[in-house]
Amino acid sequence: MRNRVRGRGQRRNPLRRRSDVVEAWTALVVAVLLLVGAPLAGAVAGRWAHDDARATAAEQRAERQRVRAEVVGRPADALATVQGGRDDSYRVAVRWTEPGQGTRTATARVPAGTRQGEVVDVWFDARGRGVGPPADGTAVWQHTLTLGVATAGGTAALVLLGHTVVRRVALRRRLDEWGREWARTGPEWSRRSA
Repeated sequence: MRNRVRGRGQRRNPLRRRSDVVEAWTALVVAVLLLVGAPLAGAVAGRWAHDDARATAAEQRAERQRVRAEVVGRPADALATVQGGRDDSYRVAVRWTEPGQGTRTATARVPAGTRQGEVVDVWFDARGRGVGPPADGTAVWQHTLTLGVATAGGTAALVLLGHTVVRRVALRRRLDEWGREWARTGPEWSRRSA
């Protein structure tokens, strides 16, 4: 009855080869790495990416300034800035008034479809260059999930690649062992049938 339990009695099996044992242990290690290691690597990478993205977003919020400005240029004449495969914004001249400094004019990004004379929110960095808005919570989470999932997938692919290599090496050794044993046993079988 004890030998019927899966895995029991395999240690003394004369047909079991060393390559079979290596392949069985490799399958166990691969299963653990796929079920525990890959998600853990993804979670660690995601946590790091989240902290990094939050710090970057806080830095952007600290150095960028939002201004309500009037569009003075003609967006139809400006070249569209392509982001994400579609036209999201145009760079046009805008004008705004800063308290104590008077009226200023600069080139900034405005949403597509904005007309001359409309008032829009534009962002400027510390040097006065028109920039996009700082990353928001959605962008931080998108970055976190993308990096976490990519790391988990990459880890899983690496584990499966390693498993494939070990299986090929084990198969090659198994075939070599069978060839050597047949070289010893084959002549004996040939004599009996002759």
